[in-house]
Amino acid sequence: MSTIIEHFKTLTQIPHCSKEADKLLDFIVNFAKDRNYEVEVDSVKNIFISKGKPSLSLQAHYDMVCMGKAPVIETYEEEGWLMAKNSSLGADNGMAIAMMMKLMDEGRALEFLLTSDEEIGLIGANEVAFDMQSKVMLNLDSEDEAEVYIGCAGGVDISAVKQDTYVEAKGSCYEVAVKGLVGGHSGVDIDKGIPSAIKVLATYLDENNITQLASIYAGERRNSIPANAVAIVFSESTLISCGNVEVRELKECPLVLNQGQKLIEMIHAFKHGVREQNEVLGIPDVSINLAIITSDEKGGIIVETSARAMDAKALEILSTETVAFFESYGFSVELEDKYPAWKPDISDFTDLVSEEMKTVFGKSKMMAIHAGLECGILGEKYPHMKLASIGPTIRYPHSTREKVKLDSVIKTYEVLLKIIERV
Repeated sequence: MSTIIEHFKTLTQIPHCSKEADKLLDFIVNFAKDRNYEVEVDSVKNIFISKGKPSLSLQAHYDMVCMGKAPVIETYEEEGWLMAKNSSLGADNGMAIAMMMKLMDEGRALEFLLTSDEEIGLIGANEVAFDMQSKVMLNLDSEDEAEVYIGCAGGVDISAVKQDTYVEAKGSCYEVAVKGLVGGHSGVDIDKGIPSAIKVLATYLDENNITQLASIYAGERRNSIPANAVAIVFSESTLISCGNVEVRELKECPLVLNQGQKLIEMIHAFKHGVREQNEVLGIPDVSINLAIITSDEKGGIIVETSARAMDAKALEILSTETVAFFESYGFSVELEDKYPAWKPDISDFTDLVSEEMKTVFGKSKMMAIHAGLECGILGEKYPHMKLASIGPTIRYPHSTREKVKLDSVIKTYEVLLKIIERV
């Protein structure tokens, strides 16, 4: 089992942030070829690895969300968890790749599908067109042990842009900053009460009647709950630090956005977080993450959000409402990187996976997840395949608090071996 952890630690030393994962691509290709597997790489850098006459396909993505110091990653263990110092860890989805590497070491006759740029809109999965032979696919991107995932949310990124002008300001100039909040995954963590740095900042500006905004730079990734937000503002009254908000007076006197007050009002009014709860599944049904807001020196303003819903109709309604909201403030809006929900589906394969989960963990629960597993897209591309998703326990992905439970990795791999033998 230590082999899997060592493989994973090797992966952490190879940069593989989304859009910048070519070094890991080359490593995986060479690793597989050295073990006599056939390898194909397509135009968007998906990797398909196979040997023999496989009946099972294993699937994961090989990019990671880089937060903090990542891609510089220094791992350490604490109370049975593997963590990283001041960076995201990349267990999402690197631990799955480490398991695949162990299976390749053993020469297993399997198909391995590793997709590119999953974390920025399931880009690779949307272009997959390999000739896959297996009748069942096991996704290894879930993050709770003893659970079998049979459905996931669909989603779309909604971006709004606007061109403003600058005017003279009145009063004193201040930097208002919210820094170092915990952050988290914009899907699975959206209902955990994690504060958004953007919303904390907006509340402070609203409560202090700030109407003059010179600039704003807030958020890190579309699929991460914002941990940092900074604005330069003018105020005719004295501003002081409060709670998570740090304030310092500046000597510089920049111009302010002509419609800065409307932008502050819009950010404060935006309903970030869970919009509807799915009582049957016990997870959010509809949510949206107000992810990134930036302004440039020419008055350009960009707002980026990530919307999710457990069915297509709910996602369409949320998208329409969000577009109308931004347009009411004079923004032009685009929908990008849309991906389908994976409708919960119980099959002979999901039953088999659940049975083997029980043999190792003593329990099993079929679940759906409020995040974008690639199963929704791949299920449409390969309708002959039955799908399920499992994974070891990972906490706080897409943040510098990300950690993976080591004994969960051991047991999840045991489950994986049992599934391989059964299939």
